[in-house]
Amino acid sequence: MIEAVIFDLDGTLIQLPIDYPKLYAAFKKILKTDQVRPLLETVAKLDHTTKAQVFKAWNKAELAVAEKITPNKEGMSLYQKYADKPKALVTMQGKAIVDVVVDRLGLRFDFIATREDSLSRAEQLGLAAEKLKTPLKSILFVGNTDGDAVAAEKVGCQFQRVK
Repeated sequence: MIEAVIFDLDGTLIQLPIDYPKLYAAFKKILKTDQVRPLLETVAKLDHTTKAQVFKAWNKAELAVAEKITPNKEGMSLYQKYADKPKALVTMQGKAIVDVVVDRLGLRFDFIATREDSLSRAEQLGLAAEKLKTPLKSILFVGNTDGDAVAAEKVGCQFQRVK
């Protein structure tokens, strides 16, 4: 039985058309290296000051395309389907763009975890389950990537993929 639902953001509820080649070029400049992938692992190892610079560039790239955000019909349909359930949002996007999206689309979540909270999807899911006061096995995680599926399996929650 599904007692609560956790949603991913980009690719699941919305499409965020970030210019990733330009963003990765900015990361390479900040980090003074061409070796920035895998990005989340690289950023997780940074000192506080450098991580703040990366997050600032990332926020700038996300906010630059805020007007071009489009809803993902399948993801939004699932959001409506589970409107009466406790809900959380987990995302590798930043708090600034999340605030814009939530406000613009009129979304409501009982808990939101962004990259500022954790760069680990599995950890984000655990935080959300704790805040929702719901066992992971009773949570449906709605995402769009193989990484989302792996994280759901790792923590033991149900998973539904959207296209």
